[in-house]
This record gives sequence, C-alpha cells and structure tokens, in this order.
Amino acid sequence: MAADHYRGIDPFTGEPLDLWVRDGRISRTALAGAQTVADGGWIVPGLVDAHNHVGIAPGLGVTIDRARGFAYQDARAGALLLREVGSPVDTHPLDDDPRCPRFLRAGKHIARPKRYLRDYGVELDDPDRLADEVRRQARAGDGWVKLVGDWIDREAGDLAPLWTSAQLQAAVAAAHEEGARITAHVFGYDALPDIIDAGFDSIEHGTGLTQDLIDRLVEKQIALVPTLIQVENFPGIADGADRFPVYQSHMRALYAGAPAVYAAAREAGVAIYAGTDAGGFVEHGRIVDEVDALTGIGFRPLEALAAASSAPRRWLGADGLEDGDRADFLVLDADPARDLSTLRRPRHVVCSGLQL
Repeated sequence: MAADHYRGIDPFTGEPLDLWVRDGRISRTALAGAQTVADGGWIVPGLVDAHNHVGIAPGLGVTIDRARGFAYQDARAGALLLREVGSPVDTHPLDDDPRCPRFLRAGKHIARPKRYLRDYGVELDDPDRLADEVRRQARAGDGWVKLVGDWIDREAGDLAPLWTSAQLQAAVAAAHEEGARITAHVFGYDALPDIIDAGFDSIEHGTGLTQDLIDRLVEKQIALVPTLIQVENFPGIADGADRFPVYQSHMRALYAGAPAVYAAAREAGVAIYAGTDAGGFVEHGRIVDEVDALTGIGFRPLEALAAASSAPRRWLGADGLEDGDRADFLVLDADPARDLSTLRRPRHVVCSGLQL
C-alpha cells in the first residue's frame, strides 16, 4: 500500500515534524515512494472528546447506524478519540470502521431507580450491589466505569447523593481490581466529598466544587472534565423543572458559580480535560467549542489545545504521534497558539490514516 507524507510544525515545541503514514499507522522514519500530502502547516494529535455519548440522543432509540453518524460528526470536527462515558447502546461494532474515532468506553451508567434519566443506564434496586455492577460494566467497557454520583431526589426536591461512602469505596476497589478506572457524574457539592475520599479517577462536571475539595483533587490526582458547553444548558434545565423550585434555584446557582470554580481548579493545578457531553442537550461535532470555552476560564490558547489533545491522550494511555501509533492527527493552516479558530478549518483531518 502506498504511503503518505505530512511535513509541518509541532505547535507545542516549535520543531519541524515529519510523519509518514501507511496502513493506518505512523512512521517517524521515511517510507520509500511516499506521496507528500502536506508540506507546511501545523500538525497536532487528533483532538480528544473526554466526555461523549455517541449511543445517546434525546428520546433514546439510537441504532448503531445512527451512532455511527454521530461518530462521523465528531471525527469530521477533529475529535479522533472519544471517551464514551456511558451509553445504553453497545457501540463496539464501530471499532471496525476506520472513519470512526477511537473509543474508550465506560459501559452503561450506573444509577438507582428514578435517580437518573429513565432507561439510560442500569438502575440498582439494592445499592449494596454497586460493586458487583461496577465489575460487570468494567468488563463491558474499555477501561472505564461511570456512575451517577448525584441527581434530583424527588422527595427532597433537590440534588442529592445516590450512594453511601462505604458503597463508593467498594465501587472504586472493584473497578481497580478489574483494571478499570472509575468516574462519576456530579453537579452539586454534597456527593463530592465521599467520591473524592473514595479515590475516584475523575469527576464529570464538578460545578459544586469548593476550594478545599479542589485542593483534594490535586492531592489525590483526580482529573476534572468540566463539560463547559453542557453547563451552559443549566438555566434551561432549571426552567424545565417547575415542580422543584429548590432544585431550580440550585442549578441556577451552580451555573452562575461555574466559571469561578473552574478557574480556581485550573489555578490550583487540577488536571482538566476537554469534554463536550455530546449526545443529549449538546450536538456532536462541537469539540472546538469546548476548546474555546476553556479559554474563558483562564486557559491560554495552546494550553486549551493541549487539554483537548496531547494531555488527555497521555492521561488515557492513548496513541499520540509516535512511531507505530494509530495515524490520528490534524494539519492546520495557522499556528493554534496564535489563532485557535484554525481548528475550525483544518487543512487535513487524518483518521486512522484516512483523509476525511
């Protein structure tokens, strides 16, 4: 099979970068007979959407073909690695499609009856069985497990934790014994102390974080995926919950405080990664909107790009731009350190060696 050659600049180092691609893999050594596809520009690893759901859409009923379409949307936008943190649909059949991003999955959401979106995940009648379910979902996924840490409690009329400290400790132990990492959806404050104490590997959303909890994230090396463009939907979520005025007020307060919370987390040194939460309120293909949003909480342009490319790839143990890695990268016309908008018009999107 013929090889392709891409020559450009690494924006993170400023050094020249030459990549040869054959059979979907990168070679850092010249391949005979290669055709030069790009000579100039800036080359960056494929973007990472660290919170994505190609198997979810409003109303459920997502088929594998529809999930494939969502995956194509994300790939065309440059997101060539997706951490799919919960889906009612098994999207493993997409792994054989070279035009799809690479996936790292968390199996199904784990929740309790009437404490999450209906039919989206596994609903445990007996919360003491949480560790057993974590094991099942770890085996169904690709190295991650996701549980719902808080959700509206209709009796309380507000966000409330779903699990006890002991149940969370057992869940973490089970995930790690299975060789998986574990994350939790958390909006408010109350569920966070026990989740952090239990040693979760990451937090999704995290709008209820306080400075003391942020410091504990740093101490325990727990990552944060803030899903900034999803948080923009909090006022609309509140508007649709007229039966629960306390919850409405809480969600609006979390929305108002989120920029300062995330800025404080960045300043403290929390590892923050870009994730869109595409699949519900958020359309697929919006990873660059999330990168832009990171600059609104203090990230410099190149730092924001790193949080959506090289940094989460290291965190997830995924390929980058080294010899033998899967050929997932973008070729840009302008230096993203000076102009992040260049991500919206990549010259080339190379997905598993194919030009999309």
